[in-house]
Order: sequence, then C-alpha cells, then structure tokens
Amino acid sequence: VRATQLLQQAEVVVFDDLGAAAAVEQYAPPAAQRVFVGKRGGRPSIRQAEIDAIIVQHATAGRMVVRLKGGCPSVFSRVHSEMAALQAAGVEYEVCPGVSSALAAPLAAGFPLTHPQLSRAFAVTSAHDPASLDWQALAAIDTLVLLMGGSSLALVVEQLQRHGRAAETPVAVVREAALPTQAAWRGTLGSIVSQTAGETLSPCIIIVGHVASLPMPSL
Repeated sequence: VRATQLLQQAEVVVFDDLGAAAAVEQYAPPAAQRVFVGKRGGRPSIRQAEIDAIIVQHATAGRMVVRLKGGCPSVFSRVHSEMAALQAAGVEYEVCPGVSSALAAPLAAGFPLTHPQLSRAFAVTSAHDPASLDWQALAAIDTLVLLMGGSSLALVVEQLQRHGRAAETPVAVVREAALPTQAAWRGTLGSIVSQTAGETLSPCIIIVGHVASLPMPSL
C-alpha cells in the first residue's frame, strides 16, 4: 500500500524490466517522467553507476523520485549502491520492502516453501554465475530456490545430481510468477530439462525439493 501511495505521487519513476512496467502504467501519474533502466538478463541495461547518477540528479533537483524494482529490493538488487549514492549526495529517502519472487513463485504455482515433514529449511541463491556456487552445500538443503537460472537450468540439474541429489528429486520452474502470463512446469531433476526444452524461461524461479511435488489444493 505504501509503495502504491508513493508511486501515485511520483514526478520521476526509474523502473526495472521485471514486473515493474505494469505497476508504472497502473499507478504513476500520466505526467510523471518514466526512465526505463532494463535490468533483465540477456537484454540491454543501463549500468548501475549511471542509474545511481540518474536518481541523484532528479532528487537533488527537488523532484519526487520513485526507484521501482520488481520483487523485494533487498534480494539480489543493487539497492545498497543506490542508497549509498543518495546518502553521499545528502538526499533523504525511504525504502519500501517488497515480496521477493523467491517467496512468491512457489505459492503462485500452488505449493509452499516449507512443510513440517518435507521442508524444514530453504535457501535462496542466484544461478547467474553457477560456477561460483558451492553445490555440495546447496545439494544438502531441503528446498533450494534459484533465481536468474533460466539459461543455466541444465547445468543446475547436472551439478545437483553430481553432488548427491537423486534424479527423482522434484523440481518446479515458474516463469513470470504471479503475472497473467505465468507458466509453470513440474518434474524432476531427471526430466525438467526435456520438459522445458524450447521454452523461453527467463525470468523464472527454479525450486528444487519435495515441496515441488505437493498436489495443488482443489478449490
């Protein structure tokens, strides 16, 4: 609610690709200046230093600026860089927490992240750079949530099986979670790559663990 209120008051909106454009269209005043900065894998984006400068430039000119991100700004976001730039410029600001797609995607696909018997712990990581991850540690966690992993799904599957997860381990891939265009696939580490072959998976969330096999409740 607070984020909507601020967006309705905005004079400048600096927004990302992932899910933010619809909110700008719905809530930002028609006269508000819109600055699209990208931030989607495989597509052109403005460099973070330039984004920081854009925000500071408009804010120090006395304009009401909203920096709109998809999901929660505290999760795999460059929010600290933007906060530091504003602090250095002496600009007061407010941060509104959001709901990360890591938490929203499983429920949007019909299952929880935790379960008394199946998942007593979960971890969230970025699969943007799979080679940098500790796959041995990740494979031991009840439920693993991977963001930015659409283009590396096959490698994720390979690494988890190499480090001890069974091919029968349930997996879900949720694309564009909670949007009208949402699509979801459920399978196993042994089947999910073939199930999603030929699909454009970005942006998606990959959930690995037994909760991904829970049946969707009937309404």
